Amino acid sequence: MEAVRKALAVVAVLGVGAGVGSILFVLVTPGEQQRQSMLKEMLEQDPQRRDEAIRTKELMMATLREAAATQENVAWRKNWTVSGGGRSA
Repeated sequence: MEAVRKALAVVAVLGVGAGVGSILFVLVTPGEQQRQSMLKEMLEQDPQRRDEAIRTKELMMATLREAAATQENVAWRKNWTVSGGGRSA
């Protein structure tokens, strides 16, 4: 009987802890999401930040295009399509 009572006490304590954790999660999460969305909006409204983001994307795309056009990559792609689509390890 004593073991059952101890088990029920442990389950009750764990249940209370889980309930408090769930309540805190529900209360804190929307505020955090709202704060993150406000920060994102502020960054998007800043013209300098927007220009930097556009320039960074342009540079990244140019780098990817250049890498895709290199002779080594072109040769590998041709070999890959000829060999049936598998890469040998």
